[in-house]
Amino acid sequence: MKLLKLVPDDTNIKFLKWRIPFYVISMVLIAASWGLVLTKGLNYGVDFAGGLNITATFTESTEAPVGDLRDRVAGLGYGEPVVQRFGEDNQVSIRVPLPESAEGNPEAAQAIANEIVDELQTNFDDFRLDGNENVSGKVSDEFRQDAALALIAAMLAVALYIWIRFEWQFGVGGLFALFHDVSLTLGMFALFQMEFNLQSIAAILAIIGYSLNDTIVIYDRIRENLKKYRKMPLPELLDLSVNETLARTVMTSLTLFIALIPLLLFGPASLFSMVAAITLGLFVGTYSSVYMAAPILIWLGVDSHSFVPQESAADRQEKAARGEV
Repeated sequence: MKLLKLVPDDTNIKFLKWRIPFYVISMVLIAASWGLVLTKGLNYGVDFAGGLNITATFTESTEAPVGDLRDRVAGLGYGEPVVQRFGEDNQVSIRVPLPESAEGNPEAAQAIANEIVDELQTNFDDFRLDGNENVSGKVSDEFRQDAALALIAAMLAVALYIWIRFEWQFGVGGLFALFHDVSLTLGMFALFQMEFNLQSIAAILAIIGYSLNDTIVIYDRIRENLKKYRKMPLPELLDLSVNETLARTVMTSLTLFIALIPLLLFGPASLFSMVAAITLGLFVGTYSSVYMAAPILIWLGVDSHSFVPQESAADRQEKAARGEV
C-alpha cells in the first residue's frame, strides 16, 4: 500500500529568495508587539497582579452586566475593580486590589471577598459564584520576577546549548528566533488583553521548546550539508536543508495542531489563553525556524569551512617534519 505523503520527497521551494522581505515583516511585528506590551500592557491575572479574583456566571442572562458589576463593586470602596468577560458572554472575572490592611492577612482578604459576593448575590438573582482566590502583592511581584527570569534563563540556556553543539553563529540565530517567538506571543496577549498568568508562562516555555526542536533539526541538516556540499552557495544550501526537513516539520506541526483544535474550541475557558498561545507559537515557531534562524547564518558569516577542522601551526610543523608539505 502506498503511504500518504503530504510533502513530496523532491520539494525545491526557494525559501531564502524571500528572506529580506520576511525579515523586514518580522522586525515590524516584533516592534509592534513590544509597542503593544508597553502601551496597552498585559492583562495580568491574580497570580501576577495580586488582589482578589472572583469568577462568576449569570445563569439566566445571555450577557453579563459588566457595567453594573463594576459600579456595584466600586461602590464598596476597595478601589477600581477590573471586570471582564471570561469565556462565555455570561461569565465574568472580577479583580479587586487588596487594601494594605489586608495584605498578608488571609482572614481580612476572605472577609472582603465575602462582602463582594454577598453584594452581588443580593443585587443579581442569577449570580453564581464559580471561583474565589487571592494573592498578596508581595507574592505576585515575586511571581512576575521569577517568571521573567525563567524565560530569560531558558532562552540563554538554549542559545548556549546550540553554540556548544554547532557554532556561535547558530547560537545567535537560535536565540533571535526564540526572541521573535516570545515577542509575538506577548504581543498577542497585549492586543487581545487575554489574561496573562502562570499558565501563560508555561505556554511560552512550551513554545520555546517546540521552536528549539524545529530549529535544531534544520541546523543539524545544515551542518551535514555544509560538510557534504563544500562548493554550493550558502543560500542554495540553506534552501536544500529546509526542503529536506520540510516533511518532518509539516507532519510535526500538523499533528500538534490537530491535538490543539479540540482544546481551543471545546476546552474550558480557564485554559483558553494557554492553548491560544501554544497554537500561535506552533505557527510562529515553524516560521521562525525557516525564515529567522536559517537566513541569519548568511549575515553572520557561516560558510563551507565552518565545520572543517582548521589546521594549527603545530600540525603544519609536524607535516613539514614528515616531509608532507
